[in-house]
Amino acid sequence: MISELGAGGRPIGENWSRSPVYGSNGMAATAQPLASQVALDILKEGGSAVDAAIAANAALGLMEPTGNGIGGDIFVIVWDPQSKQLYGYNGSGRSPKGQTLKQLQARVEGMKARGELPADFDGIPSHGPLPVSVPGTVDGWFAIHDRFGNLPMNQVLAPTIDYARNGFAVSPVIAYYLERSWAFFERIYAESPHLENIRDTWFREGRAPAVGEIFVNEGLADTLETIALDGRDAFYKGSLAKRMAAYFESMDGGLSYQDFSEHRGDWVSPGRVNYRGYDLYELPPNGQGFAALQMLSILKNVDLTQWSRGSAEVFHYMVEAKRLAFEDVARYYADPEFSQAPLTGLLSDEYGRERFALIDPVKASAAFGPGEPKLEAEGDTTYLTVADKNGMMVSLIQSNYRGMGSGMVADNTGFMFQDRGELFSLEPNHPNAYAPGKRPFHTIIPAFLMKDGEPVMSFGLMGGSMQPQGHTQILVNMLDFGMNVQEAGDAARFLHDGGSEPTGVHGDPLGTLYLEPGVAGDTVKRLEAMGHNVQIDSSGVRFGGYQAIMVDKEKGSYAGATEMRKDGTVVAW
Repeated sequence: MISELGAGGRPIGENWSRSPVYGSNGMAATAQPLASQVALDILKEGGSAVDAAIAANAALGLMEPTGNGIGGDIFVIVWDPQSKQLYGYNGSGRSPKGQTLKQLQARVEGMKARGELPADFDGIPSHGPLPVSVPGTVDGWFAIHDRFGNLPMNQVLAPTIDYARNGFAVSPVIAYYLERSWAFFERIYAESPHLENIRDTWFREGRAPAVGEIFVNEGLADTLETIALDGRDAFYKGSLAKRMAAYFESMDGGLSYQDFSEHRGDWVSPGRVNYRGYDLYELPPNGQGFAALQMLSILKNVDLTQWSRGSAEVFHYMVEAKRLAFEDVARYYADPEFSQAPLTGLLSDEYGRERFALIDPVKASAAFGPGEPKLEAEGDTTYLTVADKNGMMVSLIQSNYRGMGSGMVADNTGFMFQDRGELFSLEPNHPNAYAPGKRPFHTIIPAFLMKDGEPVMSFGLMGGSMQPQGHTQILVNMLDFGMNVQEAGDAARFLHDGGSEPTGVHGDPLGTLYLEPGVAGDTVKRLEAMGHNVQIDSSGVRFGGYQAIMVDKEKGSYAGATEMRKDGTVVAW
């Protein structure tokens, strides 16, 4: 069997990794090789890193519809070399303004009564109109483009429009996820007219496109062409907005024209925590980026290098730090326009020490609860990063949330609406409780690493709750254990699943610790002896998708890394 054949040798570095990619004039790292090439072409045409990032994101919405698209939301961090500042953009959309919490609860109960949901279902369904919030991606594109773009938007979107009309070859991992998505939607919408638009857009002939098959999406080409020519307002106030509103008009709880026309994203200030002399920056809630900062704030209280990277001790401390941080995520993280969270307190060194003190060094705690910091004034996603010759760097993440999204596809538009509203809580007193015109809790988080006020690395890691766990593991690999930018992503990962959730639907407090097969058997046994519930998962599906670009100003070069668990590649010039 092929699986019995191990890794080959390498002249330098670890035999389970490969070399980072180096370049000096520009670089792009995405989850699909053609999207990376689109970004590089835009850079060569004189585009900024922001232009190239938008172009790559548009291409991924076509080529990786299982992870993202213009029916979803977007979060971005931009390093601007001219002002020497980091800028954050929260491009998440809001719930329907015409639906109250009581109405939503009644509609969920109605779905149970009709047998559309199990009788014991708790929460908001992942499909249909109820989890759909306003897509924020197109607004996010134009917001960052207006500030940092060089090329006109029609030039930026032209490569994807061409690929959508004339076709591209489907890559292997994406083909795998498309097949899974078709099986889900064929089952969920077996007797529903919604299946027709899904099938006609991605699954013609009643099947998923195969690896290497040429795929076209003329509906998306038309939609992007309208946006390229008529601008942002075409999507939120013009012809596309009217078409989308008309699609939802007959559906209880669906978005209205007002929801689209009143959408706005927000420029936000990233928060930071210093770890081993480096500053990690993440965007504030309604996203979960501060969970990575909290994990590092806890872990800085122990010297992990006293053990080997693959030891049970290192895994144990990281997992317990995750469990502690995520209890606070479930308690405090929500739309700041509706709920004031103690953000400064959550990131303080004092609070990090308090939470660290709860970790038993030799045993997994049965349960943790949220802390009380001082109050001061499976997820499917794509991550990409781009850097240009002037030093601008973009960290961008974009998603439709679970699977391909909600299954809602407006006629002839070529994209699916997100199901991000599934992450609201139905508990009235919860900070993340559903409310009209509110942004749900978000999992997608871009990251940026700085040192002494200068950029070091733009990076991210896709995949629901894996994201802050992945950010932490990448930095521990690099800053504590000296791995290079590629090795840090290729190394075996963990994912802890369980504990309290922002939806108010809570899992087993101890949870399950999923490990990749690269973790040594002795380490697995020791973790089990410490009380962790360990499962080995060789699929790669749970553990996200990493991309990164590091900058070395002294050498005048970039070093890029991509993800073996995805189809991606790094390109440079």
